[in-house]
Amino acid sequence: MADEDELRSQMIDAFEEADYPISSPMDLVPALPNGPSTKFESGDFSMTAMELNTKLSGGDFPYESPESFVDDVIEQLNEQDEI
Repeated sequence: MADEDELRSQMIDAFEEADYPISSPMDLVPALPNGPSTKFESGDFSMTAMELNTKLSGGDFPYESPESFVDDVIEQLNEQDEI
């Protein structure tokens, strides 16, 4: 089982260097330590940023902070029973 707090922390660390506000997922790519291959892992959950992007439905862009973006990502992953 995935630890939401651990995933949240990993994602905030990965996305915090983006230039906010962001208006699309593509705005995040330059900030990712390994680009689209950046991996988020906890328990039995493992997904790259590229895979994560395919799971998300649009989002509420623009996002003003990494926390607001990650909150939405975690919420969508929960709704899809990914975590």
